[in-house]
Amino acid sequence: MKATGIRALVTGGAGGIGGAIAADLLGRGSAVLLVDRDALALEHAASGFASHGTRVGTLVADLTSRADRQRVCEEAARWRGGVNVLINNAGVNHFGMFEDQPAEQIDLAVAINVLAPLHLCRGMLPQLMRQPEAVVMNTGSVFGSIGYPGYAVYSATKFALHGFTEALRRELSDSTVRVIYVAPRATRTGINTSAVERMNAELGVAMDPPELVASTVGDMIEQGRLEAVIGWPEKFFARLNALLPRVVDAALRRQLPVIRRHAGGSTEPPSTPSPAVTRS
Repeated sequence: MKATGIRALVTGGAGGIGGAIAADLLGRGSAVLLVDRDALALEHAASGFASHGTRVGTLVADLTSRADRQRVCEEAARWRGGVNVLINNAGVNHFGMFEDQPAEQIDLAVAINVLAPLHLCRGMLPQLMRQPEAVVMNTGSVFGSIGYPGYAVYSATKFALHGFTEALRRELSDSTVRVIYVAPRATRTGINTSAVERMNAELGVAMDPPELVASTVGDMIEQGRLEAVIGWPEKFFARLNALLPRVVDAALRRQLPVIRRHAGGSTEPPSTPSPAVTRS
């Protein structure tokens, strides 16, 4: 797919990975419709992209709302002749041990990370399938292949999104719609608490800039790649976990005391109050 022909809708587009994806695509000559529930952050992001003129659009929407999801699908069908790339990027990630997570956090994670992408795909598929060429891109996580302590709910939602992507790709394999999945590892965005930053530093976990994820997404859409796990050794462990999960069990068991210690102080809210972006 040629970048100059892309008309992409990016959820969680006001910042973090979503904002970086928007910047990368705009730099390639694409048009981008930014969707986010944080109106002020969305306005700020749009002002930063003002030099791209009418190739940038914005839409304030709460993806937990059925009415707002419907409005997003309707606008996507109208905008610049119809969106041909749907990028399901919005997500939330609450770090903490499962027994300590409030029910409200669990419900929100499922609503944003799973239900919103499913409903947006379902609502937009008719108009995507009318396009000569179209893409559905789901932002997952390496934790959609490796269940990680402290991220039980997040892992569950990303495993679900990974499975949905695989099944939908196979359902649409004889259509003009390509379904792709990118799995970032830890990424430096405002959704991380300081507890996560400290834990990753102690465990030696690398954290990528969102621009690295964004360039991978842009390349995948242009080059026709269907799936990517970003980072090493995360890519290796994702494959190892599929083949020899007990080996990964033993490795993570050794990390558990460190994870528990940092998770105990994870009640600090993320620096951005809006579930605007997804991190791994």
